[in-house]
Amino acid sequence: MRRRLSHAEELLQSYGIERPEDIDLETLAFCCGIQDVREEHLDGCEAQIIGHKDKAFIIVNSKSSYERKRFSIGHELGHWHHHRGQPAICRADEIGNFDVRFSAIHPERIADDFASNLLMPEYMFSPLVRKCEHACFDAILEFKKRFNTSITATALRFVEFSPEPCILVCYDHNGNRKWFKPNSDVPSKLFPHERLDRDTIAYDVLMKKQNSSRPNSIPADAWFSNDNDLSRYFIYEETIRIHDGRILTLLTWRNERMLENLF
Repeated sequence: MRRRLSHAEELLQSYGIERPEDIDLETLAFCCGIQDVREEHLDGCEAQIIGHKDKAFIIVNSKSSYERKRFSIGHELGHWHHHRGQPAICRADEIGNFDVRFSAIHPERIADDFASNLLMPEYMFSPLVRKCEHACFDAILEFKKRFNTSITATALRFVEFSPEPCILVCYDHNGNRKWFKPNSDVPSKLFPHERLDRDTIAYDVLMKKQNSSRPNSIPADAWFSNDNDLSRYFIYEETIRIHDGRILTLLTWRNERMLENLF
């Protein structure tokens, strides 16, 4: 059965957009009733949408990166589509925030999902991911470049369609877990440690202020607590430093015996 397109994908396909380089957000915004997309200095706020009836304009933070501005525009278009008539002033920590407090039905998560589907639509993104041999940051960085998206947004999208079971996890500069996202091949009972374990390579990246690490095999109990003896199993971990001293770690399974025993 054919997959139902998201609202953002329907918008793209209604204008015959089939390639990442053809996703012109300002033009799409105008077609949706957004009269103007402008940049201004915003304190503590990443983006705003101000509208009346079927017309509006979007303001994005002029200090943000190009990729962040694009995601913010997509996020505000999500609010325009789903929450029209409601005030929408989005703080920096509300756009692209995958904290567990932001459930799937939270307005900010709904707007984030719309932005992801608009900037990285499944019908473009998934076929390219399926061509990748492994889940790794080298591949994610290539997707980031092609889709003009941030490393975090791209990595989150990549995990959804990964050729391998994997989890993306974010830790702050103190080693506290901020959020994590598994794909559907990972058992729901697996939670990365709330505090980054000293035995992980990610800990070295964080504490030594390195920019990244290469994929390395490590005992699974360095990352997870479980009734099973996870020290018998090995997973791959790879870490990259992002903004505000945070790190992203990609955990992948290339041998799935551990997951088979946990399901």
